[in-house]
Amino acid sequence: MLLKDRTVIITGAGPGMGRKLALLAAAEGAKVAVSARSEGFVREVVREIERQGGQAIAVPTDVAEDAQCDRLAAATLEAFGRIDGLVNSAYRHNDFITFEDGDLAEWQANMNVTHFGALRMVRAVLPAMKRQKAGAIVNVSTKSSLKMVVGEGDYGTAKAAMNAATRQLATELGKYGIRVNVARMGWMWGAPVEGALKRRAATQGISMEQIIADVSSRIPIGRIPTDEECARAVIFLLSDYSSAMTGAALDVNGGEYMPL
Repeated sequence: MLLKDRTVIITGAGPGMGRKLALLAAAEGAKVAVSARSEGFVREVVREIERQGGQAIAVPTDVAEDAQCDRLAAATLEAFGRIDGLVNSAYRHNDFITFEDGDLAEWQANMNVTHFGALRMVRAVLPAMKRQKAGAIVNVSTKSSLKMVVGEGDYGTAKAAMNAATRQLATELGKYGIRVNVARMGWMWGAPVEGALKRRAATQGISMEQIIADVSSRIPIGRIPTDEECARAVIFLLSDYSSAMTGAALDVNGGEYMPL
C-alpha cells in the first residue's frame, strides 16, 4: 500500500474528487482527516472509509478561518499522533462572470479561500512536519490557472497564485524534508461535472450525449478523465514514488492542455 501507516489531511473533501481521494487514501493504508464545510457530508465519507476497514475522522472546517485550520491540524494530531500528508483541495467557485461585470470583492473572497486557505493549512501543519523532518503537501489546482476561461477569472487567478506558492514553499521547506507539489486538473467526470454539463445541455437545448462528445473531442485520450483517475495522481504525489519531486506541477487533463 502506497500510504501505509501515514496520516493525511484532505480539505475540500466534497462530492467529487475530494471524496474519491479520501477513500483511495484510506484504501492505500492512510489514516485520513476528512474536512470540508459540510459536516454531514464529511461524516458520511468517514463512515464509508470505516465500512471498508479504514480509519478516519471528520473535522468540518472553513479554511478561510485561521482558528479552524489550526483546529483541523490539532484534531488530526490528537487522533493519529502525526501528519504526513496535506492535500489542499478546498476552493471557491462563483458563477461565470466577466471581470468587467463582476465585483472585486468576489475575487478577494476566492483568493481568501482557494489560495490563502491553502497557505493557512500549510502554516497549521508545518510544526508537526518539521518535528517529523518529513511531509508531503499537494495543492490541487486547475488547467484554468494556465488556459484562462472567460468568466472564471477569480477562480483561475486564485489557483494561479497557488501554483506560484507551491514553488515558493518547495524552495523554502525542502530543508525540513517537506515536499510541496501541485496537481493541475482538467475536466473530471463525477457528480460536480455531471451536474454542470446537465445544466449546460438544458440551457443550450441539446442532449447530454452531445455535450459530452463535444468536451471529449478536445481531449486527446478521447474521453473525460474520471475523478478517481485524477485522485490517483494526488496519491502518487503523496507517496514515496514521488520522493524526488518537489516544486513540480503534474498536469492531469487527458492531454487537453500541454504546457511547456
